[in-house]
Amino acid sequence: MITVPTPLVDNLPRYFGERGREWVAAAPRVVERKLAEWDLTVDGPVMNGVVALVVPVRSAGGTAVLKLQIDDPEHPGEAAALRTWDGDGAVRLLREDPDAGALLLERLDSGSDLRGVRDDVRAVQITAELLVRLNAHPAPDGVRGLGEIAAGMLASAPTAAVRLTDPGEAKLIRDWAAAVREVAGECGDRLLHWDLHFENVLAADRAPWLAIDPKPLAGDPAFELLPALHNRWDEVLAADDPLGAVRRRFDAMVEVMGLDRERAVCWTLGRTLQNSLWTIEDGGHILEPEQVLVAAALA
Repeated sequence: MITVPTPLVDNLPRYFGERGREWVAAAPRVVERKLAEWDLTVDGPVMNGVVALVVPVRSAGGTAVLKLQIDDPEHPGEAAALRTWDGDGAVRLLREDPDAGALLLERLDSGSDLRGVRDDVRAVQITAELLVRLNAHPAPDGVRGLGEIAAGMLASAPTAAVRLTDPGEAKLIRDWAAAVREVAGECGDRLLHWDLHFENVLAADRAPWLAIDPKPLAGDPAFELLPALHNRWDEVLAADDPLGAVRRRFDAMVEVMGLDRERAVCWTLGRTLQNSLWTIEDGGHILEPEQVLVAAALA
């Protein structure tokens, strides 16, 4: 029986309460069952994401990874997205068991991600190049829409603003919500990854880089930029001009993806709003400095 890594033992109850504890307890048995059903053998140390268990495996067809993840109503549809992309810019889905929350995936190089690309602007360009491929696909039926997300943010923003200690930060929440209103009438229908940060881009044998771990959304590709802007944040803060460092990343992605810059600004402010609403929902009374800095860079 495999051992669930300590970060998952801690994270699952934190995010999902008793359901998370039950998932941790059941995971080793689920892995054993899938190994037997799919004729797999463990082929390396067990790994984990924030809420996912990843087991390197081998079968008659070669190497792969078995991924188990708790059902998260906030981020449904990973398998549907991977089926739609069918390896075009993303890890390939080999097999799935929706009832067990199990995916058998192509094995990539988990030790090589975009954090290792020395030039941060080149790293965001690679991210953008992948997003061009991913976003070229229309979202499949059943994937959550950006319109729903935008409506929820706009409904929550007024109450969230009054919970902040600083009136200036409360005004930022209202300003970011106003930016979302400008573009919310056309939310788009492309298949978005929603979480393409540097650690979710891995080196591969069949392509230099491939995306993993999507949180699928149907919407406007301009909503995709913020995770890459936040990566290697210490380098942004260490720059002579942190605002300029953020703008260089942003402009590089806009250029590669061929986006309308003003729409990209509005939707990226929407992402700062989304992240800030989550912070406030968790009891925070001040905004995270990185959200404020990104917004200031794009103002």
